[in-house]
Amino acid sequence: MERARYAADPAKSRGREFAENRDGSRGPRSEFQRDRDRIVHSIAFRRLRSKTQVFIAPDGDHYRTRLTHSIEVAQIGRVIARELGLDEDLTEALCLGHDIGHPPFGHAGEKALEEAMVHAGGYDHNAQVIRTLARLESPYCEHDGLNLTWETLEGLAKHNGPVSAPNWALAQVDEAFPLDLGEWSSLEAQVAAIADDIAYDNHDIDDGLRAGFLELDDLLTLDLLADQWRAVERRFPHANRDRQLRELVRTQIGLMVNDVLTQTREQVKGIGSVDDVRSAGKALATFSPAMREQERRLKAFMYDRLYCHPEQLATAERARDVIARLFVAYSQDASTMPDSWLAQMPAGEPERSRHIADFIAGMTDRYAIDQIRRIYGRAPEGLSNV
Repeated sequence: MERARYAADPAKSRGREFAENRDGSRGPRSEFQRDRDRIVHSIAFRRLRSKTQVFIAPDGDHYRTRLTHSIEVAQIGRVIARELGLDEDLTEALCLGHDIGHPPFGHAGEKALEEAMVHAGGYDHNAQVIRTLARLESPYCEHDGLNLTWETLEGLAKHNGPVSAPNWALAQVDEAFPLDLGEWSSLEAQVAAIADDIAYDNHDIDDGLRAGFLELDDLLTLDLLADQWRAVERRFPHANRDRQLRELVRTQIGLMVNDVLTQTREQVKGIGSVDDVRSAGKALATFSPAMREQERRLKAFMYDRLYCHPEQLATAERARDVIARLFVAYSQDASTMPDSWLAQMPAGEPERSRHIADFIAGMTDRYAIDQIRRIYGRAPEGLSNV
């Protein structure tokens, strides 16, 4: 599809923080393709395979992790980007990289790091994405970080919209390589953000049903799902329930994607460039008002019935305690850290605590459990509820 006038153009990128000299030996890729490939090849991206999405340290192979979620977000994001004439490679890079800053055990782990880091500037998973990709993940000889383009870093920093009060991690990168945090991001970044919503809104239903935390009858109290379920039953009356449920999830995703496409096409009328997108003063890639209200109700339902389910909360509290105890252990005796991290331990605060938080944030669920067992002799029971 022809590139839209409001799409980001890799040939007109604002560049990278560190200049690069290439001899052409690594293939004829656009700048945004290079960014996507750098993210995919990173250690931080590979670690997502063992980080919590909804269910903590799941034993079952069929539950989503941060990695499978990110891949599903990228699939949805590319479809929307292609239909809108946006840059698919930038969209994909943003979809694949958006969760890299999550610590082990998902939001339970993040809560523990937030509490442990109060004295050192706090912790924010979205800012940690930028810190990880721009400073910590350093496979190159010439510079720290992956040296991603301005457009990719901007889109990741503004995954939830303009940032008025960046925390220390994001502020440090922004000071060195200003990302115009107060403006809206490109449409590619906005598409990545709404693709994230579509993916977890629907795939978490799938995982919740599979785990027995959600019941179909309860889901059908939501008008949107009830309408789609009746349509599925009419189309496939003889299919078994499992196949019907998976068809329901696919139908829901398609409905939301089509709604975003229709609403966004309407809202970009008169938008002549990517700079116009950034200065529009609002998000342009959105749900319609009717779908936004339906999606709000779905989210409220999921928080009530799945994310805040008593078993989920109990497991999350045990996971939070693991992260809190690891932070205390490394703070009191840095020699319990691996040699490579110990060798780089700063002498003073807040840098010392930030270094410890970087180490913990990069852990997988499994590695965190191994570390708590190694340091304290055993790991808490019940760290997986599926």
